[in-house]
Amino acid sequence: MSVGSVSATLNYFVPPLDGSKPLVNINPDPRRGIPATNFGTEEKLIEITDLRGQEHTTNIDVHGFQYFKVPTKEKAFNNDQTIKSQYYKEQADLIKKLTGASRVVMFDHTIRHNKPGDEEDTPENRHPVPRVHVDQTAESARARVIRHLPPSDTPRLLAGRYQIINLWRPIHNPAYDFPLALCDYRTMNPSTDLVPTTLKYPDRDGETFSVKFSPRHKWNYVRGMGVDEGVLIKCFDSVDDGSVAVLTPHTAFIDPTTPKDAPLRSSIELRALVFYD
Repeated sequence: MSVGSVSATLNYFVPPLDGSKPLVNINPDPRRGIPATNFGTEEKLIEITDLRGQEHTTNIDVHGFQYFKVPTKEKAFNNDQTIKSQYYKEQADLIKKLTGASRVVMFDHTIRHNKPGDEEDTPENRHPVPRVHVDQTAESARARVIRHLPPSDTPRLLAGRYQIINLWRPIHNPAYDFPLALCDYRTMNPSTDLVPTTLKYPDRDGETFSVKFSPRHKWNYVRGMGVDEGVLIKCFDSVDDGSVAVLTPHTAFIDPTTPKDAPLRSSIELRALVFYD
């Protein structure tokens, strides 16, 4: 099957004008003077390759992402306790199968809905993120292991190979609207393209990467991903010797080929600590 592409606008990082470290507020509130970010973005028109029919060619250790087609027993996604008690376990087993990992610990999830005209992004009302980013840095990934695993386990786990992987899939409807684009790690220069960015929670600070534009970046997506499809997104890998992809920038974007009657995008992303014997 031939591979097509679309031209679409992606939003890349522009540094804060005052030279301060960039930050993202997890719970912005402009009415109280809490902005979503303290930095800007620049629009770049990018050719994004549609890998429909070629999904099987992706590999998380080569590209930084990996598509799959595996149905899930969970269909409603309207009960957090059911998601945590059943969906987490099912998808942890899937990550083990796809990666060869020996232990997978889910530490949270986010359900997102595209709601045109609704500008308020709150913990109960998460929107797609139309900005190129990576969810973790090495520092925040290490902090996640310490935060979510027993102290008796962490020295051994931190001494071995560990990763943070997001598992993303559409829910309720195919994701023609606001699909997810992923950057091939092999086309990046991590030392120049990535900018550590504070992620401010109400009770603590985390850290993510914002991403500077580079004409080298090669972007991919799968048009109209269905509810039985998904993608593993590598956000961090402790192996950083050039032998594997360490991460992959990603972003939601507006696909100009989206049918006018396409349902608005709904999706779930799980965040997992992944360990290897």
